Order: sequence, then structure tokens, then C-alpha cells
Amino acid sequence: MPTYNFSAGPGMLPAPVLEEVQSQLLSYKESGVSIVEMSHRSSAFIEVARELEHRLRRLMHIPDTYAVLFLQGGATLQFSMVPMNLGKSGRFAYLDSGTWSKKAIQDASRFGDVVLAGSSTATTYGTIPVWPESIQDVDYLHLTLNNTIEGTRYTALPETNVPLVADVSSNILAEAIDVERFGLIYAGAQKNIGPAGLTLVVIRRDLIVERDLPSYLAYSKHVDTLLNTPATFSLYVAERVLAWIEAEGGVSEMERRNREKSERLYHALDTSSLFRPIVTDTTCRSLTNIPFTTGDDVTDEAFRKFAEMRGLIELGGHRSVGGLRASLYNAMPLEGVNRLIETMQEFEQGGHDVSY
Repeated sequence: MPTYNFSAGPGMLPAPVLEEVQSQLLSYKESGVSIVEMSHRSSAFIEVARELEHRLRRLMHIPDTYAVLFLQGGATLQFSMVPMNLGKSGRFAYLDSGTWSKKAIQDASRFGDVVLAGSSTATTYGTIPVWPESIQDVDYLHLTLNNTIEGTRYTALPETNVPLVADVSSNILAEAIDVERFGLIYAGAQKNIGPAGLTLVVIRRDLIVERDLPSYLAYSKHVDTLLNTPATFSLYVAERVLAWIEAEGGVSEMERRNREKSERLYHALDTSSLFRPIVTDTTCRSLTNIPFTTGDDVTDEAFRKFAEMRGLIELGGHRSVGGLRASLYNAMPLEGVNRLIETMQEFEQGGHDVSY
């Protein structure tokens, strides 16, 4: 019985990629050296990094007017690097749509004044916040494009005359993103790109200026170069994952699959007599992160254990909100979603015994 990993991150990776990585682990391309011990300045690894960037540019249609940076520190470090590098006036606008945007706001407030352009706290983050028609006198507008914990996503973007900045960690490569609508996007790799350790930043070149910052914290020091030793293994696996995405049909095919997977699961939840989706507004439901519940903590935990016994793991909700959550990243096959739905129905029909 196969195991399906519904973790929100680190997420499931494509099996063919893991098999290829395994086959190359002791000796990368018969070099006699493992990729994990190879110098990041070697010609072989420089080619890996170069090909990773080329694949990302092709898949996301990133023009040459944008730089691609390979950093570390996760999306969390970007909560500080964005205001440190883009701040001019010291006023930054943020849309508060969930846990991660709230954390970004908290960190940005250390570097200037945060203008709250909109918030969905009134709906307990069950919707996407409404934004004003115009946003002025700020250095940028920040949003979290997909809310991993709350299960909501933006399907439309604000029209603004300031750079738009977005955390795209949980939906990058899972659906089309018009890069040229943004001044900067950033993403932790551990959901749709590869293993944890790599952070991608895509930034419009005209926004990159020299700053009086510690070297690693300045975007300008990372442009078209590897400033220091990167997360080499993460970059290598990410390049192989992007190759897999290209071979499977690109981002458009990933989005088609993700829509099919999420629609099936939402339909099962909407028609269930026991389970229900947390996000009831169908206009802003996430394609990749679907929180749900039975409405009872004990029953939720019983189902999590019931599913785990059947090879469906990491279905627990985020520790801050509880409940249940299924993350349907690119590597999650339709079969995994079908298995989840069947398991939900089995649990429901069996009287949902909470002794599991």
C-alpha cells in the first residue's frame, strides 16, 4: 500500500526525482563525487545552478529584466530582507490575509511604519481582504498569494502604482503567476520546488540598489552570482524537480491537475454529512492547501489516526488552528486524493469510531 504525504511542508516530492537523486547520490554523473560534497564553485555544480535558473525562467516566463536569487533562511528571512532592501520612505503597505502575512507585518514593523491596506481578521481569515482602489506614499504593497494555514488564495491582484511584493511559497509552480505584475516574489522551496534549505527570490532589476547592509542581507550582493556556499543539495534536487515539471507539461499542466484534485476534494467535503471545509467562500479557496474538520477535536484526531493507518500521513491541521488539512502540491497524484476521499467515506460510514 503506497504512502501519500499530505504535509504542508516539507511536502511530497515526485517519486521519479527521488529515484534519480538516489541513483546519483554516491557519484554525480560518474564523477566519483557525491553532489552533497561537491564544491559549489566546481564547473559541474555551476552548471546545475545555471540550469535551475534557466528552467525556472522558462516555466514562469521570467524576463531578463528580473534577477533570480538563490538564498537561504526560508520565506521568514524575506520578511526582513524585503523592507531592508526596498524601503525608501520607511512606509510599507501590507494586506493581512493570514498567519504568514501577520508574521511578515510584525517583522517589517521593525524597519518602518506598516500601513494596513486591508485585513480579513473579521472573518477569522476565512476570506481574502479587500484593498483600497489606490495605495500611495508607501514603498511597496505586500501580500501572501496563497495562505497555507487558512486555505485561501488571491485570484485577482490589486492595481497599484507601487511595487507589488508577494510571498508565493505554497503556490509557486502550482498555478500560473504573472511575474511581471510584481516587483518581487519570494518562496521557500519546500512545497513545490524541492527540499527545504533553498529560498527563491525573483526581483525586478531596477529595484535592486546598493544598501548599507550586512553583505548577505543585501539583494545587490546576490545578483548573477553565488555570494556564499548555497544549499547545494537543495539546488540540485530543485533543478531535477523543475525538469520533471517541464517533462510533465509545465505549469499549465500542474495547474490543471491541481484544479482537478482540489475540486474533487472540495466536492467530497461540501457533500459530506461529517466533514466540512473550513473555507466556505468558493471564490478564494486554495488549490494547494485545504483545511477541513468534523467540528469536533476528538473526532478530527480519530480520523487523522484512521487515515494514517491506511497510508495517508500528515493530515493534521497547523498547530495554531488544529483541525485537519490536506496539502495537494504538484507531486501529489490524483490517486492520493481519491484514496483520501475513499478513506473519509469509510470513516463516515463506519460510525467514526473515536477509539482509533
